[in-house]
Amino acid sequence: MRVCLALFTIFVAAYCRKVFTGDQVLRINAKSEEQIQLLKELENTEVSELDFWTHPVSSDLPVDIHVPYASLYAVRKFLQDKEIPFHVMIEDLQELLDKEQEDLQRSAMRGGDAKSFDYAAYHQLETIYSWMDSMVAGHPNLISKVHIGSSYENRPMYVLKFSTGGSNRPAIWVDAGIHSREWISTASAVWMANKLATDFGVDPSVTALLGQMDIYLMVVTNPDGYAYTHTNDRMWRKTRAVNPGSLCRGVDPNRNWDAGFGGPGASKNPCSDSYHGPSAHSAIEVNNIVNLIRNHGNFKSFISIHAYSQLLMYPYGYICTDIPDQAELHSVGQRAVQALSSLYGTSYKVGSICKIIYQASGGSIDWSYNVGIKYSFAFELRDTGRYGFLLPANQIIPTANETWLALKYVMEYARDHPY
Repeated sequence: MRVCLALFTIFVAAYCRKVFTGDQVLRINAKSEEQIQLLKELENTEVSELDFWTHPVSSDLPVDIHVPYASLYAVRKFLQDKEIPFHVMIEDLQELLDKEQEDLQRSAMRGGDAKSFDYAAYHQLETIYSWMDSMVAGHPNLISKVHIGSSYENRPMYVLKFSTGGSNRPAIWVDAGIHSREWISTASAVWMANKLATDFGVDPSVTALLGQMDIYLMVVTNPDGYAYTHTNDRMWRKTRAVNPGSLCRGVDPNRNWDAGFGGPGASKNPCSDSYHGPSAHSAIEVNNIVNLIRNHGNFKSFISIHAYSQLLMYPYGYICTDIPDQAELHSVGQRAVQALSSLYGTSYKVGSICKIIYQASGGSIDWSYNVGIKYSFAFELRDTGRYGFLLPANQIIPTANETWLALKYVMEYARDHPY
């Protein structure tokens, strides 16, 4: 019955899903500050419906733009006229999406039972929630499913809590999928949850870690957005909240935190993918997490998992000045990515958000650091742009496996360096 329902859901969704036939992703390598400014003006042109996967910051960083087919001629002509170098990174976005949908249909046949669950596949929200129940049932003395509230569209928000007992123990927070189109983030978190469960009692390092600390793992931080990427628009990033006075929906849940709220790198335009919302913590999804963190009061590390660009970042994003713990966090980050690269040689850069990628206000790890959670980090997982947000499913396990090594290093460091 579960298989039939899953297939029916996919069948119905196909008729209302946004199509990207002929859309391309262009990689632009600006050569000067003047060209960066021209790209910034292009980004702020609302009529073009351009989707900047990475943003114009400096000539040292490439800019990836998803260009709708209807805008291709105009955008390419603009770039050529301004002599801004570019090349086509993804020739036809819909071709990648079609392949992804084929893989998704195959994985839907397996359902959410922990024994048959396919960790090398992307899954719909209902399947992930069913898998959570199977994980709790299979590891009742280690895992509990904590309901922290509901989303805007009244979907339950769950955190998997890994604990060996005790009250108010020091804890680590890990979230994934705050931006809904970043599927590799959620898929990696699913794999890592299973890794924690199966390695406990077998791997001495995991056993020792959970013997002293609790781990709170939020696999799907933006459930409404994640569901919407499966049924309607694969490229959707925000929540699905209605914005009064606007036809455009959604708030960027990683611009909605009370850390430089409303500053540079966040938009006041409800139609923007980086719309910060009407006020800090106005997004119920963000507020639910804030309430849990504050009520708990003993988190030692806060880690948010994103995609893509292969970065490990620490605060700040909303200003470009160094935090007091910059030297220590940079060192921790460097050692973590050394552990990550030891598996497949994947290269990561380490730095503060503002300096390594772009200025962005209202971010989660800036808030967590400011409320006293020293070891606050954000990952940007694979890749560096070949597939962008559409990383093939055959890279899920390698990505999760290498990321786990870095994550475990940060968690162990936080355990061994109380403050």
